[in-house]
Amino acid sequence: MALETGIKTQLQTYLQMLREPIVLAASLDETPAAQEMRELLEEIASMSDKITLTMEDDARKPSFAVKRGANHTEAHKAVGVRFAGIPMGHEFTSLVLALLHTGGHPMKLEAEKIAQIAALEGSFHFETYISLTCHNCPDVVQAMNMMAVINPNITHVMIDGALYQDEVKSREIMSVPTVYLNGEVFGAGRMELDEILPKIDVGAVAREAKKLDAQAPYDVLVVGGGPAGASAAVYAARKGIRTGIVADRFGGQVMDTLGIENFISVKETEGPKLVMALEEHVKSYDVDIMNLQRAVALTEPGKHGNKNDDLIELKLESGATLRSKSVILATGARWRELNVPGEKEYRGKGVAYCPHCDGPLFKGKPVAVVGGGNSGVEAAIDLANFVGHVTLLQFDTELKADAVLQKKLRTLSNVTIITSAQTTEVTGDGNKMNGLTYTDRVTGESKHLALDGVFVQIGLVPNSDWLKGTLNLSKYGEIEVNHHNATSLPGVFAAGDVTTTPYKQIIIAMGEGAKASLGAFDYLIRQ
Repeated sequence: MALETGIKTQLQTYLQMLREPIVLAASLDETPAAQEMRELLEEIASMSDKITLTMEDDARKPSFAVKRGANHTEAHKAVGVRFAGIPMGHEFTSLVLALLHTGGHPMKLEAEKIAQIAALEGSFHFETYISLTCHNCPDVVQAMNMMAVINPNITHVMIDGALYQDEVKSREIMSVPTVYLNGEVFGAGRMELDEILPKIDVGAVAREAKKLDAQAPYDVLVVGGGPAGASAAVYAARKGIRTGIVADRFGGQVMDTLGIENFISVKETEGPKLVMALEEHVKSYDVDIMNLQRAVALTEPGKHGNKNDDLIELKLESGATLRSKSVILATGARWRELNVPGEKEYRGKGVAYCPHCDGPLFKGKPVAVVGGGNSGVEAAIDLANFVGHVTLLQFDTELKADAVLQKKLRTLSNVTIITSAQTTEVTGDGNKMNGLTYTDRVTGESKHLALDGVFVQIGLVPNSDWLKGTLNLSKYGEIEVNHHNATSLPGVFAAGDVTTTPYKQIIIAMGEGAKASLGAFDYLIRQ
């Protein structure tokens, strides 16, 4: 497999950063994939005199390990990083980082975090099943690889589900990334290092909660790390006031959005790239970023009965409490669920919400997409490239997607469109789903489709459940705001998809975040 000129040039530049020799140990067979892997590894080895290619015998063929070279002791050579698949596409960065980190290039990781990983005792063998089109998978792979480089008690193998279909089938893996630890399911979906560590480091959550509890009060505390939250944090920090941002997941829903083509001034980009830019922008200011922290309660001033009676308090799931003079709620929205029998039971076992991530696992198989808006039609178009057949179910009498998308959809020979269809049940055999039942809203007839997967694309639900009874919400659960983005609670503002502001778009959320921040600043200077 020959690298494209641009990628090869980029990789050569990176490999100049290697400080120590490394070894690529390949385990190959006679398959075409193994030949591609051999060509790739030979090309990489030819780019640097610090890289040696050797052969070994591993149970997974084709695969290759990244190890430390001859200058190290045997114990120090033991880096447990392996790729069972050709790490191109979204995983190319994972390969580059594995090479650099094994070769001694410093990680972009706090010394405290490195020490925490190095101190882990026990034996941890991680296996991560991925698809090369999954934009959430690299975060998991890179986090696991870093841990394996730091601590010899940790090993990690990335497994391309499309290449190792027998394993995917035997383990009944129907969503990526799916992670196994020592042979047992560890987790599924996007996970960051700060999310993984508490699961294997007893006491980490309590230590972090204690640290957050000790934080001094903020002038502005932003809750949510999506476009609205990032915008609000930047605008607040530029005013020179003490600013913090706490997020369940920095980037929010945008992390699950692949193609973005309506962000003015940027012709096209991808959600993860935009999130990276947002995070870099926020970090360029004096903002305390508290990621992977879920807010569970908000207490208004005058309700505490203690020395913080003039401050708003934000309670976190970890048990920590943050305090601030003003708060901006930008918690966004999540995928709307079908709420039918079988959906929860078969989530991750045929029921999916991210076609870009999980679609390749259904290669050649029949699937359905529920939802006829832009996201549903885009999902159907994308899936039609590799699944056997796509059935698009729309509740209304006609599709609601943009005309250009509908036109493209109708040109695809392996797509069936069914309108006036109300999904009533996801069926399965107890281990995985096997079909979907819907009612024809015109005739009232109940019909069943035999399927291997269903992708739910029916809109969003505001992340405001934790605020019920605290401030005014609309009948749809959205936070009610005025033209200054103020809520019904003094000092509390809100922005983005969680609010009553119409049209849930990234560019609108950013503007609303700026408005909320300016509203909060105006509130503060009048106190």
